[in-house]
Parts: sequence; structure tokens; C-alpha cells
Amino acid sequence: MRPSIGTGPDGHVAAPVPPSSCTLVDLTWREGEIEYWIRFGRPCFRRVTNRERRTFGFAPGTVFAFVRWTANGYGTTASRIDILRAVDAGRPCQTVPQVRPGAEILLKLHGWPRVARVLEAIDRIEAIGIAPGDVAPDYWRHLHHRLAANEPPRRYTRLRHAAWLKRREVML
Repeated sequence: MRPSIGTGPDGHVAAPVPPSSCTLVDLTWREGEIEYWIRFGRPCFRRVTNRERRTFGFAPGTVFAFVRWTANGYGTTASRIDILRAVDAGRPCQTVPQVRPGAEILLKLHGWPRVARVLEAIDRIEAIGIAPGDVAPDYWRHLHHRLAANEPPRRYTRLRHAAWLKRREVML
């Protein structure tokens, strides 16, 4: 099934022209060959170039998951997931292929077993009624480090999320 993002949960349709401070992500979808998609995130911009190519834009501070999978006649050649936070224009950022100008990397893993575990964690978060883009950035870093070390990560809970929301409120 081809993932897609149209209107947001609030019914908002993404803008037709990218704002200047927007982080742009170029997506390609050639079934069974190159499949780049956004797993979660709230785009502020979306452009469809053709059946195979799209560009999504994210406002500064937006957290999103970018999945890249490629294969050839012999099977999967690469699978990666990046959970990124869009940054303000001109701010320092890390470079990621297909992401312009770059973003803050919260999680970066490769290899299908690890990618699958991240996707399962995202599913669990959604199952408790929390949007993955609203999750504490520290949790994504925790998940990255634990999975990279082949250790079981802690689960993200409503209590942990409530603590993050309080901490974020105090930080503002």
C-alpha cells in the first residue's frame, strides 16, 4: 500500500507554495524499487511533480519521520528511517539525503530489523492516542540509542507524554 499524506487531522490543506523557512523533503515512489515516504508529520507544503515524485515541506520545529527503502532484482538493498525536526532557515543543521537544507536528526537507523522496530514503536504511540510528531524529542534519541545498541527501549506512555508537555510549557 502506498503511504500518502493529504489534509491534516484538523482538515487543513497544505500550502501550494513553500514558505521560505520550510524544510523540503523530496520523495520518490517506484513500487518495489525506490520507496521514500513520510511516516508521520504535519506538512505545510505539498507538491506532486508526477506519479513518482513529490515534495513535502515542514515548518520549523515540526517533527517528522522519513523512511527510505530501495531494492533491486535480488532483494532489499537499503532501508533507513530518520526522525527529524525541521529547523529555521539559516540555523545549523545536519544534512540528510533528499532533505533541503537539512534538519536536526533525532533518530537515524538503517537495516530492516531496526527500521521495523521503530515503525512498531510509532504504531504503539499512535495506539495510545498520541501523535508521533508531538512526542518528546528526547524519546526519539533514547529509541535511537537503545536500538543501535540492540537493547530494548522504554515504551512511550501517556504519563511520560504529560511530563514532556509540562516540561515544554516551563521551557517556553
